[in-house]
Amino acid sequence: MEILYEGVVELFTIIGLKRVIMWLIGGLLIYLAIKKEMEPTLLLPMGFGAIIVNIPGVYEGALKTLFEAGISNELFPLILFIGIGAMIDFGPVLSNPKLMIFGAAAQFGIFFTFSLASLFFTPEEAASIGIIGAADGPTAIVVAQKLLGDSSTITGAIMVAAYSYMALVPVIQPPIIKLLTTKKERLIRMPYKPKNVSKTTRILFPIIITIIAGLVAPESIDLLGFLMFGNLIRECGVLNSLSDTAQKVLANLVTIFLGITVATQMTADKFLSPYTLLILGLGLFAFIFDTAGGILVAKVINLFSKEKLNPMIGAAGISAFPMSGRVVHKMGLKEDPQNFLLMHSIGVNVSGQIASVIAGGLILSFML
Repeated sequence: MEILYEGVVELFTIIGLKRVIMWLIGGLLIYLAIKKEMEPTLLLPMGFGAIIVNIPGVYEGALKTLFEAGISNELFPLILFIGIGAMIDFGPVLSNPKLMIFGAAAQFGIFFTFSLASLFFTPEEAASIGIIGAADGPTAIVVAQKLLGDSSTITGAIMVAAYSYMALVPVIQPPIIKLLTTKKERLIRMPYKPKNVSKTTRILFPIIITIIAGLVAPESIDLLGFLMFGNLIRECGVLNSLSDTAQKVLANLVTIFLGITVATQMTADKFLSPYTLLILGLGLFAFIFDTAGGILVAKVINLFSKEKLNPMIGAAGISAFPMSGRVVHKMGLKEDPQNFLLMHSIGVNVSGQIASVIAGGLILSFML
C-alpha cells in the first residue's frame, strides 16, 4: 500500500493536481451527456476535449490547429448558424408577430449582467460575460473572440458557461417559471389559430430581417445573415436536399468540432481560477434574468389585454432553440394535459434566436 501511495503521489506531482481536476471536470461533462442526456452533442465533445488538452504537451497539437481554423476566425459558429437557420420554421411568428416582443424582452438579463459584471471585470470582459444569458453558444463565442481574442484567460470559462447553461435549460428554467407564475396563470389556455403564411412571405422574411438587423446592428450581420441564409435555403423550395444536409449532417458535424475545439480553452492554467466561478455565477444570473424578463413582460401585457397570455411562453424567449420551447410546452401539459403551448412557445423561442444575435451585435457595436 505504501508503494502504491507513493506511486500515486509521484504521478500527481508529475501530472499536476490542476490537470487531474480538469480531467474530473471533463469526466463530469461526459457523465451529464451520457447518463443525464444533457445536450450530448455539446457536452460529450467538450468533456473529452477537456481531458485531451490537459494531458501534458498536448495543447500544441491538432486541437490548437483546429481552434485557430474554426474558432479564432469564427468559422464554426457561422457555419453552425446555417444549419440552425435551416431547422427553424418562422411560421408561428409570422402567424402571430406579437410573439417577437417576448424574444426581445428575454434579452434583459444580458444588459443587466453586463452592468453588474463591470464591477469586477473590464468593459470588454463584462460584455462577453453578459451574453451568456442568451443561452446562445455560437453568439457567445463570436462576441468573446471579437472583444477578448484567444489570449484572454476567461474566454474558456465564458464558452463553457454558455454551452453548459444551454444544456441545463430543462433544469434551470422550470423552478424560475414556477416561482414567477401562479397555478392559475400556468393553466391559461392559448388556442393556436394559425394564419395562412404565403411562400412569398416566408421567403421575404429572412431577407428583410437581415437588411433591418444590418442597419440597426451592423456587427450582428455575420451571425444573423448566416442564420437567415439557412432559413432561406429551407423556405425557397428548390434546395430541399441542401436544406436536409444543413439541418442534419452539417449541423451535427460542426457541433462535434465546435464542442471539442471549445475545450482547448479549458486548460488548467486558464480555467481553474476564482474568476471562473464568478463568471459561472454571473452567467447563471444573466440566464435567470433573461428567463424572468420574458415572463414578467407577458404578465404586464395580461394586465391590459382581454385575451390572456400564458406567461410561461415568455420564458422561451431565450435563444436555446428548441429546448426552451419544449420545456414550456411540457410544463403546460403537466398542469393541463389539454393545454398545447408548443407552437406559441416555439414561436417565442425562434424570436429569441433572432433577438439574441441582434443583442450580441449591439454589444459589439457599442464596445468596438
